[in-house]
Amino acid sequence: MTTSSSERGVSLGMPQLPAPGYPDDVRARLEADAREVVARYPDSRSALLPLLHLVQAEEGHVTRTGMQFCADVLGLTTAEVTAVATFYTMYRRKPSGDYQVGVCTNTLCAVMGGDAIFEELQEHLGVGNGETTGDGKVTLEHIECNAACDYAPVVMVNWEFFDNQTPDSAKRLVDDLRAGRDVAPTRGARLCTFKETARILAGFPDERPGAVEEGGSAGPASLVGLRLAKGETAPARVVHPRDGGPHDEQQDRTAHHTSPAEHLSSHDAPQDSSASDPAHPAGPVAEEGE
Repeated sequence: MTTSSSERGVSLGMPQLPAPGYPDDVRARLEADAREVVARYPDSRSALLPLLHLVQAEEGHVTRTGMQFCADVLGLTTAEVTAVATFYTMYRRKPSGDYQVGVCTNTLCAVMGGDAIFEELQEHLGVGNGETTGDGKVTLEHIECNAACDYAPVVMVNWEFFDNQTPDSAKRLVDDLRAGRDVAPTRGARLCTFKETARILAGFPDERPGAVEEGGSAGPASLVGLRLAKGETAPARVVHPRDGGPHDEQQDRTAHHTSPAEHLSSHDAPQDSSASDPAHPAGPVAEEGE
């Protein structure tokens, strides 16, 4: 006795219907914006990334309609557009919240508490990774390094930094977002919705009064190395070898201004080894071939 494909739970399916188009007024507006974006590039296909942000700003995620629009504008196939839209995690493939709350769970942030923050936010919000709260306000996700390891653990909301977070501060943050309270990032401009953020990422100006002036820069912790390289910090103190030495000898030598290249640590200090000391416990080093 044979069984049909439906009885075996196998769906042969039908070809997917073409994506529905935007309403005429929406398409006309997007086409005007798209022409402005494409004009910035010598090769039109280079405009694909900002155009994906543009259609994401329209619906809050990149839909089949949005990908078809990008393909039409740039003369690409939908397969080419889909390949790009599915490669980058910054493009959402399903409806998401007004605020994308990303918890860094890469190595340093995880060790400093990022994993605990993410776990507590999942329980606090009642959602899993990539899921959105019932009120449509917050989408929670774990994200990879955001190049802010000196402020670990870091949470980002619509790509704005919230540094040195704890589980409690992160829960207050999402509660404020859901309640509609004003929330200021540690660095950078005040928050706007994810759709508004997507339009800015498409290359259009942030028209909120004062928002551009609020744009952040690197914080003090990020600039320590640069200032050291420029010689703007106090001279470094050379640490003596671990096996002892004149620890107190002529401490006034700190008046000697060392360059960044002379910034030594105990690991840089010369150590006796079997190569330099025949009486070393490891024994003398024999010449090759002996």
